[in-house]
Amino acid sequence: MAKNIQSLERAAAMLRLLAGGERRLGLSDIASSLGLAKGTAHGILRTLQLEGFVEQDAASGRYQLGAELLRLGNSYLDVHELRARALVWTDDLARSSGESVHLGVLHQHGVLIVHHVFRPDDSRQVLEVGAMQPLHSTALGKVLSAYDPVAHSEVMEVERRPFTARTVTATDEFEAMLDLVRAQGWAADAEETWEGVAAVAAPIHDRRRMPVGAVAVTGAVERVAPGGVLRAGLIAAVRDCARAVSRDLGAGRF
Repeated sequence: MAKNIQSLERAAAMLRLLAGGERRLGLSDIASSLGLAKGTAHGILRTLQLEGFVEQDAASGRYQLGAELLRLGNSYLDVHELRARALVWTDDLARSSGESVHLGVLHQHGVLIVHHVFRPDDSRQVLEVGAMQPLHSTALGKVLSAYDPVAHSEVMEVERRPFTARTVTATDEFEAMLDLVRAQGWAADAEETWEGVAAVAAPIHDRRRMPVGAVAVTGAVERVAPGGVLRAGLIAAVRDCARAVSRDLGAGRF
């Protein structure tokens, strides 16, 4: 059995201590409550402070929880709210399109699939929840890169390697593609990531009008884009789904 890392356990205990009881605690209070030497407690607090998880009041010297925890907590809640709000609409999209539907969010320089509705037939399928997709070549990734400034910065920093002969990797060409995505409000991937697979995606916004994810229909290229042309009505269906989820998140009309 793997051993727990003591310093991480102590840091977690400090965060829990600061989250309950008094709003701010001094070094002596924290050390005595956790049975730690002051030097040990100060070292851990200093690290947490540098990472933004703990803040120190300049006047009293007491410690409190930092803003970074709020950001992480909001990200957790945003993803779960996004998935909850999207359940009905993505089910409807899968039924109307006859294809699989993916819900993705930006995560670690890629797209994390947080919800997957199977194609409504009897074929054997693999659940993709938790899978990562590249930003630069997938429909979901292109949408996030076009609308989310953080995603755009990340996709420009990473190596945009070609997965197929159709993958766009050159900076100028890629930026032009993102301009087109923003102009039309959706993105496509026709065998740019996987041979024989095509997808269409649209952005989802929250109550702050910020992009929080994207929804995509994906399937065999001969069904999604027969003859190299996206199936009639598919773009509108994906965009309608994205707008519906956005409205449920408080974004209003887009």
